[in-house]
Amino acid sequence: MRKYLIQFKPFLIFIGTFFTAYIALTVAYKFYLNSLNAGEVDAVTGWVGHNVEQLLLALNYDIKVQQGFSSPWLEVWFNNKYEIRIVEGCNAVSVIILFISFVLAFSGKLKTTLLYILFGIVVVYILNVIRIALLTVLLFHFPEKSHLLHGVLFPLAIYGSVFLLWVIWVNKFSKYAK
Repeated sequence: MRKYLIQFKPFLIFIGTFFTAYIALTVAYKFYLNSLNAGEVDAVTGWVGHNVEQLLLALNYDIKVQQGFSSPWLEVWFNNKYEIRIVEGCNAVSVIILFISFVLAFSGKLKTTLLYILFGIVVVYILNVIRIALLTVLLFHFPEKSHLLHGVLFPLAIYGSVFLLWVIWVNKFSKYAK
């Protein structure tokens, strides 16, 4: 048994670190969400909604993002039509937690790891804002493509971006990079 523990030590450290970070960050986030009042939009979702609105206004679209009446989501009105709602699950925090957990599991030098995590959080956040803005415009013009856009293409884009960030991390900055 000891022979196998030694042989698989790097894998076991990776799995242990990944799941420890993932569980700790997820539990901390859930505690935060549970501290909110009923019907209250969490801060990150509020920031995302505000940034989606700012982006589309900068592109001269008729857009208004507002909190739903006594509901924990944001309503997105596009060309005076209620188009989509931004719920807590749209804020990419769960994707960011996954990203951080993976980077920590393949950590490198402390400063490099922390800077890359910060860089990745910013990249994922910006891509998520762009994703929601594009989804708003495309669903207005192609409502019949809702499942393809919301259920397939846009999750693929955000998770694909995280995967690309992971590949860059492992190959360029982690302790396993050659």
